[in-house]
Amino acid sequence: MVDILLLEDDKVLSKEIRSFLLSQGFTCDQAFDGIEFLAKTHQKKYGFYLLDINVPKINGLEICKKIRSHDAFTPIIILSAYDDIDDKKEAFLRAADDYLVKPFVLDELLMRIYSLLRRQQHSESNETKTWVVDDLIIYPDEARVLRANEEINLTQKEFQLLLILAQAKGRTLSKQHISEEVWQNQFQTTQNTIEVYINFLRKKIDKNFENKLIHTRPGFGYYLSAEK
Repeated sequence: MVDILLLEDDKVLSKEIRSFLLSQGFTCDQAFDGIEFLAKTHQKKYGFYLLDINVPKINGLEICKKIRSHDAFTPIIILSAYDDIDDKKEAFLRAADDYLVKPFVLDELLMRIYSLLRRQQHSESNETKTWVVDDLIIYPDEARVLRANEEINLTQKEFQLLLILAQAKGRTLSKQHISEEVWQNQFQTTQNTIEVYINFLRKKIDKNFENKLIHTRPGFGYYLSAEK
């Protein structure tokens, strides 16, 4: 059973979503503004967050940012009436996992919840494994990265990108594969977005080291290797 915390100021919609999730075997607590939401997170540990953007006191995007400042892995779906790509990008930049535009069918919400929970379970199955490439060490269970014993600070998406490259064990990953694994194709990820994040990683992982680990295979994608 997964405990879900729902942030939605429309009480009719909130009740509808909660009743549906309860019927599917989840537990679901409600919050109607950002302050109430944060108070509930301090009282109980939740396994999933559903966040409306336009709510009183603290909006859903700021709540998402606050969650990600200390919790990189609990799934977050943004529920919003805003269908503009800039709004989706804002959610993406705050490391939300998915974005669902209102009005939506509750069965679609359920499918997206199940999808993210499956991905989380798959990720957790690898959490005890430490990934080592040359002098780079990745600790998935702690979301920590060291290179030559130096701590490397990564954002959530940077960490996810680095981890899937490490898990590929030197195989080249296409941009399409990276988009599916890291962004779940929910934010209309462009090739440029992935190139930007690869460059972010290179600046943090490779820039200050002679041996470069992140490589491009032109026309195919990217891979992580200790090759000279």
